[in-house]
Amino acid sequence: MSSAVRVLCLSLLLLLAVPPAATAAERWSLAPLGGGRPSFYGEGPAGTLLEDSVSETNRSGTPVTVRLRATGVRFADGTVRVPARTRADVPFTVTVPAADRTVEIVARDTDGDERRVRVQLRVTVPELSALTVEQVRVSGGRIEYELVNRGTTPLTPKLAVHADGVLGRVLDRAPRTLTVDLPPGSRTKLDEPWPDRPALDAVEVRLTVTAAGGASDTAVAAARFVPWDAVTGSAGALAAVGAFFVVRHRRCRGPCGGETAGAAQPPYEQAELTGART
Repeated sequence: MSSAVRVLCLSLLLLLAVPPAATAAERWSLAPLGGGRPSFYGEGPAGTLLEDSVSETNRSGTPVTVRLRATGVRFADGTVRVPARTRADVPFTVTVPAADRTVEIVARDTDGDERRVRVQLRVTVPELSALTVEQVRVSGGRIEYELVNRGTTPLTPKLAVHADGVLGRVLDRAPRTLTVDLPPGSRTKLDEPWPDRPALDAVEVRLTVTAAGGASDTAVAAARFVPWDAVTGSAGALAAVGAFFVVRHRRCRGPCGGETAGAAQPPYEQAELTGART
Protein backbone atom coordinates (compact mmCIF):
# COMPACT_ATOMS: atom_id res chain seq x y z
CA MET A 1 0.00 0.00 0.00
CA SER A 2 1.37 3.38 -1.02
CA SER A 3 2.10 6.08 1.54
CA ALA A 4 -0.59 8.34 0.04
CA VAL A 5 -3.25 5.67 0.50
CA ARG A 6 -2.12 5.01 4.09
CA VAL A 7 -2.43 8.74 4.93
CA LEU A 8 -5.93 8.89 3.45
CA CYS A 9 -7.09 5.84 5.43
CA LEU A 10 -5.65 7.27 8.67
CA SER A 11 -7.47 10.57 8.09
CA LEU A 12 -10.80 8.78 7.59
CA LEU A 13 -10.31 6.78 10.79
CA LEU A 14 -9.60 9.96 12.75
CA LEU A 15 -12.78 11.64 11.40
CA LEU A 16 -14.89 8.63 12.35
CA ALA A 17 -13.42 8.54 15.83
CA VAL A 18 -14.33 12.16 16.64
CA PRO A 19 -18.06 12.58 17.60
CA PRO A 20 -19.90 15.34 15.72
CA ALA A 21 -20.43 18.58 17.63
CA ALA A 22 -23.88 18.96 19.18
CA THR A 23 -26.17 21.37 17.40
CA ALA A 24 -27.72 24.32 19.25
CA ALA A 25 -31.01 22.47 19.55
CA GLU A 26 -29.29 19.40 21.00
CA ARG A 27 -27.16 21.25 23.56
CA TRP A 28 -29.98 22.38 25.84
CA SER A 29 -33.77 22.46 26.00
CA LEU A 30 -36.65 24.14 27.85
CA ALA A 31 -39.86 22.43 28.97
CA PRO A 32 -42.46 22.35 31.77
CA LEU A 33 -41.33 20.39 34.82
CA GLY A 34 -42.54 16.83 34.98
CA GLY A 35 -42.44 15.94 31.31
CA GLY A 36 -45.34 15.16 29.02
CA ARG A 37 -46.58 18.76 28.89
CA PRO A 38 -45.93 20.73 25.72
CA SER A 39 -46.91 23.96 27.46
CA PHE A 40 -48.17 25.35 30.77
CA TYR A 41 -51.89 25.73 31.53
CA GLY A 42 -53.48 27.37 34.54
CA GLU A 43 -56.93 28.63 35.47
CA GLY A 44 -58.72 30.30 38.34
CA PRO A 45 -60.54 33.49 39.33
CA ALA A 46 -58.86 36.72 38.29
CA GLY A 47 -56.06 37.62 40.69
CA THR A 48 -55.27 34.02 41.66
CA LEU A 49 -51.52 33.35 42.10
CA LEU A 50 -50.39 30.18 40.30
CA GLU A 51 -47.11 28.35 40.89
CA ASP A 52 -45.16 26.02 38.58
CA SER A 53 -41.58 25.26 37.45
CA VAL A 54 -39.73 25.26 34.16
CA SER A 55 -36.87 22.84 33.45
CA GLU A 56 -33.65 23.64 31.58
CA THR A 57 -31.75 20.55 30.47
CA ASN A 58 -28.11 20.86 29.39
CA ARG A 59 -27.08 17.86 27.28
CA SER A 60 -23.71 19.27 26.26
CA GLY A 61 -20.33 18.74 27.88
CA THR A 62 -19.95 22.39 28.91
CA PRO A 63 -21.99 24.64 31.22
CA VAL A 64 -24.77 26.78 29.73
CA THR A 65 -25.94 30.07 31.21
CA VAL A 66 -29.57 30.90 30.39
CA ARG A 67 -31.60 34.03 31.08
CA LEU A 68 -35.39 33.72 31.49
CA ARG A 69 -38.08 36.31 30.77
CA ALA A 70 -41.87 36.38 30.34
CA THR A 71 -44.52 39.08 30.70
CA GLY A 72 -46.29 38.82 34.04
CA VAL A 73 -44.15 35.86 35.20
CA ARG A 74 -41.83 36.05 38.21
CA PHE A 75 -38.97 33.54 38.35
CA ALA A 76 -37.17 32.41 41.48
CA ASP A 77 -33.96 33.06 39.52
CA GLY A 78 -33.99 34.86 36.18
CA THR A 79 -30.45 33.82 35.23
CA VAL A 80 -29.45 30.19 35.65
CA ARG A 81 -26.10 28.45 35.07
CA VAL A 82 -26.74 24.82 34.16
CA PRO A 83 -23.70 22.51 34.51
CA ALA A 84 -22.82 20.00 31.80
CA ARG A 85 -25.28 17.08 31.49
CA THR A 86 -27.48 18.54 34.22
CA ARG A 87 -31.06 19.75 34.55
CA ALA A 88 -32.07 22.87 36.46
CA ASP A 89 -35.68 23.39 37.64
CA VAL A 90 -36.69 27.03 38.10
CA PRO A 91 -39.90 27.80 40.08
CA PHE A 92 -42.05 30.71 38.96
CA THR A 93 -45.36 32.39 39.81
CA VAL A 94 -47.94 34.04 37.58
CA THR A 95 -51.19 35.85 38.39
CA VAL A 96 -54.40 35.00 36.53
CA PRO A 97 -55.38 38.17 34.59
CA ALA A 98 -58.85 39.68 34.18
CA ALA A 99 -59.24 38.04 30.75
CA ASP A 100 -57.93 34.85 29.13
CA ARG A 101 -54.35 35.28 28.03
CA THR A 102 -51.35 33.41 26.57
CA VAL A 103 -47.75 34.42 27.28
CA GLU A 104 -44.40 32.86 26.45
CA ILE A 105 -41.46 32.00 28.65
CA VAL A 106 -38.33 32.83 26.63
CA ALA A 107 -34.93 31.38 27.56
CA ARG A 108 -31.79 32.78 25.90
CA ASP A 109 -28.21 31.56 26.31
CA THR A 110 -24.98 33.55 25.98
CA ASP A 111 -24.65 32.54 22.31
CA GLY A 112 -28.04 34.07 21.51
CA ASP A 113 -29.90 30.76 21.10
CA GLU A 114 -33.49 30.85 22.35
CA ARG A 115 -36.09 28.36 23.53
CA ARG A 116 -39.78 29.19 24.12
CA VAL A 117 -42.66 27.55 25.96
CA ARG A 118 -46.25 28.84 26.18
CA VAL A 119 -48.20 29.65 29.34
CA GLN A 120 -51.98 29.59 28.80
CA LEU A 121 -54.06 31.34 31.47
CA ARG A 122 -57.85 31.01 31.69
CA VAL A 123 -60.12 33.06 33.92
CA THR A 124 -62.95 31.24 35.67
CA VAL A 125 -65.97 32.97 37.18
CA PRO A 126 -68.41 31.54 39.73
CA GLU A 127 -71.75 30.42 38.33
CA LEU A 128 -74.46 32.83 39.40
CA SER A 129 -78.12 32.72 38.36
CA ALA A 130 -79.82 36.10 38.72
CA LEU A 131 -82.87 37.33 36.84
CA THR A 132 -85.15 40.38 37.13
CA VAL A 133 -88.44 41.36 35.47
CA GLU A 134 -88.84 45.10 34.97
CA GLN A 135 -90.90 47.82 33.24
CA VAL A 136 -94.22 45.98 33.49
CA ARG A 137 -97.14 47.85 31.93
CA VAL A 138 -100.46 47.16 30.22
CA SER A 139 -100.81 48.66 26.75
CA GLY A 140 -103.69 47.89 24.45
CA GLY A 141 -104.42 44.20 24.70
CA ARG A 142 -100.90 43.25 25.83
CA ILE A 143 -98.81 43.13 28.98
CA GLU A 144 -95.34 44.47 28.22
CA TYR A 145 -92.23 43.75 30.31
CA GLU A 146 -88.46 43.40 30.20
CA LEU A 147 -86.28 40.52 31.40
CA VAL A 148 -82.69 41.12 32.52
CA ASN A 149 -80.11 38.37 33.08
CA ARG A 150 -77.97 39.76 35.89
CA GLY A 151 -75.97 36.58 36.48
CA THR A 152 -73.07 34.79 34.81
CA THR A 153 -74.89 31.88 33.16
CA PRO A 154 -77.32 31.71 30.21
CA LEU A 155 -80.95 31.38 31.32
CA THR A 156 -84.18 30.06 29.82
CA PRO A 157 -86.89 31.61 32.01
CA LYS A 158 -90.41 30.54 32.95
CA LEU A 159 -93.21 33.09 33.31
CA ALA A 160 -96.40 33.07 35.41
CA VAL A 161 -99.01 35.85 34.98
CA HIS A 162 -101.74 36.81 37.45
CA ALA A 163 -104.09 39.78 37.66
CA ASP A 164 -106.54 40.64 40.46
CA GLY A 165 -109.40 43.07 40.03
CA VAL A 166 -111.74 44.71 42.52
CA LEU A 167 -113.98 41.65 42.65
CA GLY A 168 -111.28 38.98 42.45
CA ARG A 169 -108.85 37.29 40.05
CA VAL A 170 -109.30 38.11 36.38
CA LEU A 171 -106.17 36.47 34.92
CA ASP A 172 -104.37 33.31 36.01
CA ARG A 173 -101.69 31.77 33.80
CA ALA A 174 -99.56 28.95 35.18
CA PRO A 175 -95.75 29.06 34.74
CA ARG A 176 -94.59 28.17 31.26
CA THR A 177 -91.16 28.14 29.61
CA LEU A 178 -90.56 31.10 27.33
CA THR A 179 -89.06 30.57 23.89
CA VAL A 180 -86.15 32.91 24.60
CA ASP A 181 -82.59 32.37 25.79
CA LEU A 182 -81.00 35.12 27.87
CA PRO A 183 -77.18 35.36 27.74
CA PRO A 184 -75.43 36.88 30.76
CA GLY A 185 -75.86 40.64 30.89
CA SER A 186 -78.67 40.78 28.32
CA ARG A 187 -81.91 42.77 28.51
CA THR A 188 -84.88 41.64 26.39
CA LYS A 189 -88.29 43.27 25.89
CA LEU A 190 -91.25 40.88 25.63
CA ASP A 191 -95.05 41.00 25.88
CA GLU A 192 -98.02 38.81 26.78
CA PRO A 193 -101.34 38.96 24.89
CA TRP A 194 -104.43 39.72 26.99
CA PRO A 195 -107.37 39.78 24.57
CA ASP A 196 -110.05 39.05 27.21
CA ARG A 197 -109.08 41.83 29.62
CA PRO A 198 -111.92 43.36 31.69
CA ALA A 199 -114.04 46.14 30.24
CA LEU A 200 -114.44 47.90 33.59
CA ASP A 201 -112.05 47.22 36.45
CA ALA A 202 -109.01 48.35 38.40
CA VAL A 203 -106.48 45.53 38.36
CA GLU A 204 -103.07 44.63 39.73
CA VAL A 205 -100.96 42.64 37.24
CA ARG A 206 -98.24 40.43 38.72
CA LEU A 207 -95.48 38.75 36.67
CA THR A 208 -93.26 36.09 38.24
CA VAL A 209 -90.20 34.74 36.42
CA THR A 210 -88.02 31.79 37.44
CA ALA A 211 -85.00 30.03 35.93
CA ALA A 212 -82.50 27.28 36.69
CA GLY A 213 -80.14 27.85 39.57
CA GLY A 214 -82.74 29.45 41.82
CA ALA A 215 -83.16 32.69 39.85
CA SER A 216 -86.56 34.34 40.40
CA ASP A 217 -88.22 37.74 40.53
CA THR A 218 -91.69 39.30 40.67
CA ALA A 219 -92.92 42.67 39.42
CA VAL A 220 -96.33 44.35 39.75
CA ALA A 221 -98.14 47.00 37.70
CA ALA A 222 -101.57 48.63 38.08
CA ALA A 223 -104.01 49.21 35.25
CA ARG A 224 -107.52 50.69 34.95
CA PHE A 225 -110.04 49.73 32.30
CA VAL A 226 -112.91 52.12 31.46
CA PRO A 227 -115.55 51.68 28.70
CA TRP A 228 -115.46 55.35 27.74
CA ASP A 229 -118.00 54.98 24.96
CA ALA A 230 -120.60 53.71 27.42
CA VAL A 231 -120.07 56.45 29.97
CA THR A 232 -119.69 59.46 27.66
CA GLY A 233 -122.36 62.09 28.41
CA SER A 234 -123.49 60.50 31.66
CA ALA A 235 -122.30 62.42 34.72
CA GLY A 236 -123.82 59.88 37.06
CA ALA A 237 -122.04 57.04 35.35
CA LEU A 238 -118.77 58.95 35.51
CA ALA A 239 -119.24 59.51 39.23
CA ALA A 240 -119.90 55.80 39.67
CA VAL A 241 -116.74 54.96 37.74
CA GLY A 242 -114.78 57.39 39.90
CA ALA A 243 -116.05 55.80 43.08
CA PHE A 244 -115.24 52.38 41.64
CA PHE A 245 -111.58 53.24 41.20
CA VAL A 246 -111.18 54.73 44.67
CA VAL A 247 -111.80 51.31 46.22
CA ARG A 248 -108.09 50.67 46.70
CA HIS A 249 -104.67 52.00 45.89
CA ARG A 250 -101.63 49.83 45.34
CA ARG A 251 -98.02 50.56 44.68
CA CYS A 252 -96.62 49.20 41.45
CA ARG A 253 -93.16 48.47 40.24
CA GLY A 254 -92.23 50.23 37.02
CA PRO A 255 -94.47 52.57 35.00
CA CYS A 256 -98.17 52.39 35.90
CA GLY A 257 -100.88 53.40 33.52
CA GLY A 258 -104.24 52.68 32.08
CA GLU A 259 -105.11 51.05 28.82
CA THR A 260 -103.66 53.07 25.99
CA ALA A 261 -103.56 52.51 22.28
CA GLY A 262 -100.35 51.46 20.65
CA ALA A 263 -98.68 48.38 19.23
CA ALA A 264 -96.21 46.38 21.30
CA GLN A 265 -92.60 47.06 20.48
CA PRO A 266 -90.54 44.20 18.98
CA PRO A 267 -88.17 42.31 21.30
CA TYR A 268 -84.68 43.72 21.57
CA GLU A 269 -81.49 42.97 23.42
CA GLN A 270 -78.82 45.27 24.85
CA ALA A 271 -75.80 44.97 27.10
CA GLU A 272 -76.56 45.14 30.83
CA LEU A 273 -74.22 45.74 33.75
CA THR A 274 -74.18 42.63 35.94
CA GLY A 275 -71.95 40.88 38.44
CA ALA A 276 -70.35 38.83 35.67
CA ARG A 277 -66.67 39.40 34.85
CA THR A 278 -65.78 40.13 31.30
